[in-house]
Amino acid sequence: MLYRQTIRWARAAELALAIDAGRERAQEALDALRRQRDDDRRPYLCLPARTDDLPAIEARAEAIRASGVGDVVVLGTGGSSLGTRALLALDGPTLGASSGLRVHVPDNLGATLMDAVLRDLDPARTHFIAVSKSGGTAETVAQTLTAFEAVSAALGPTRAAQAFTLVSEPGGSPLRRLAGQWGVATLDHDPDLGGRYSVMSVVGALPALLAGFDIAALRRGAGRVVDQALAPGADPAHVPAAEAAVLGHVAGEAAGAAIAVLLAYDDRLAPFTRWWAQLWAESLGKRGLGSTPVAALGPVDQHSQLQLYLDGPGDKLISLVKPVTAGTGPRVAPALTAGAGEGRLDYLSGRTIGDLVDAEADATAEALVRRGRPVRVLTIDRVDAETLGALMMHFMLETVITAHLIAVDPFDQPAVEEGKQLTRAALRGTGDALAAAVPAGLVSDLGVSAT
Repeated sequence: MLYRQTIRWARAAELALAIDAGRERAQEALDALRRQRDDDRRPYLCLPARTDDLPAIEARAEAIRASGVGDVVVLGTGGSSLGTRALLALDGPTLGASSGLRVHVPDNLGATLMDAVLRDLDPARTHFIAVSKSGGTAETVAQTLTAFEAVSAALGPTRAAQAFTLVSEPGGSPLRRLAGQWGVATLDHDPDLGGRYSVMSVVGALPALLAGFDIAALRRGAGRVVDQALAPGADPAHVPAAEAAVLGHVAGEAAGAAIAVLLAYDDRLAPFTRWWAQLWAESLGKRGLGSTPVAALGPVDQHSQLQLYLDGPGDKLISLVKPVTAGTGPRVAPALTAGAGEGRLDYLSGRTIGDLVDAEADATAEALVRRGRPVRVLTIDRVDAETLGALMMHFMLETVITAHLIAVDPFDQPAVEEGKQLTRAALRGTGDALAAAVPAGLVSDLGVSAT
């Protein structure tokens, strides 16, 4: 098994009728998903079985490698970068050593960060991959324009064009038009594939291949989840993504669980939890519905958040991702623990770091269950590309099934458009558009002087 899901909740028995009703609706979702896959209507469901798109991606990756660069910078944000970060983090700081390339993802736009990218990297040995489905994402456009200008100033426009690749949907978007004028190589982003569902496409595949990541294994893991979930006659009670969606829905409706926590017990999975948070929030937060995602990392967040989960409001559904780590990592020498005083560190004597993390994850889950919290544990045997693909597809399916249960569209994000419009208005004018948009009422504007 790539992963095993265990759900424990003291109130599950008393809510059996609601859970059964949720499973009936989850069955509708699975049937719809099966039809969409079979009709090739949802690219994220079909990508795991595809190989026809890989030659073009691999060819572009090889061309970038052949150019002799040492650094690759991915310019993008949100769905154009979070999945890539999750892939690149998989093997920790050694990922990419086999290819000799360092891949950077400065996805949180900031003046100092962009200054650092343009100041610290050698333009003659750096390749930039700009990723924007729409081709008009303000942050990515700004990154691309400033980077292209800097490289052009250093190397000239012809060599600058060779130092860029654009991934965007076909059409007349600003970045597509500019790429055409500059002579920049362009790869198509599937117009029917939303950014937050695009990690297994060229969006994640191109930078990940450059870092030596196994995209075929990623897709293979995802395919196993799709095949199991969408098999003819699949029972939602035996489909992990469907059962988790039902639990979350019932916990929200009957127990007021308005917060979903994903607590991963491995540093390599921290970016994965951030990818999940965007997937969950942007897909489900509509019309006053949805639950707030919290990305957490264990064991460190046991020392920052666990007190709240255990003894604060009972408004959370808590999911743990627990790699099996027992017996791994450095071992604590018994001779050293003996010096701390008799019995004080006996529990660590001869134990590995992995033993401690494993025990902490199990103990955290047990403590939460004893406090009556709904708890789901996803146990994984290995942290590798195939397992990550399975987890990513699991959460895509869980998100889409949850959307069916609460009757929202998981593929749009209508509310964020207002902020984009106000941003453009503020930059085009003097900021009056923002002030005019503030509703009448209490406005507090306070500060502390430095003098």
